[in-house]
Amino acid sequence: MPHIVMEYSDPVSERVNVGQLLEDLHKTAIGSGEFDPSDVKSRAYASHEWLVAEADNQEDFIHVTLWLLSGRDEKQKHNLSHAFLDVMQQHAPEVASLSVDVRDMDRRWYAKVKRED
Repeated sequence: MPHIVMEYSDPVSERVNVGQLLEDLHKTAIGSGEFDPSDVKSRAYASHEWLVAEADNQEDFIHVTLWLLSGRDEKQKHNLSHAFLDVMQQHAPEVASLSVDVRDMDRRWYAKVKRED
């Protein structure tokens, strides 16, 4: 844990280095000191179809969901969400909508297998 899931409207990749943004978000999570670096997992998905507000509105967006195991307090979540938003603003100041959502996964129900080579 955590999982960083970045979703973005497809045209964003024409103006933003999506791979570098994802890498910087990943480094921000590691640099926060909240996580074991080996547990941080990040991925990005382009949305080829999306609607915002009125049907003819095709505003570009980047949305990041940060999934955490339950147990972190509000201040930790606030600091993480704002640190992520700062990174997003640096990489994508011209993108119309930037957002971050910090979510808890109940650690009682989270299961994982990690294979060692």
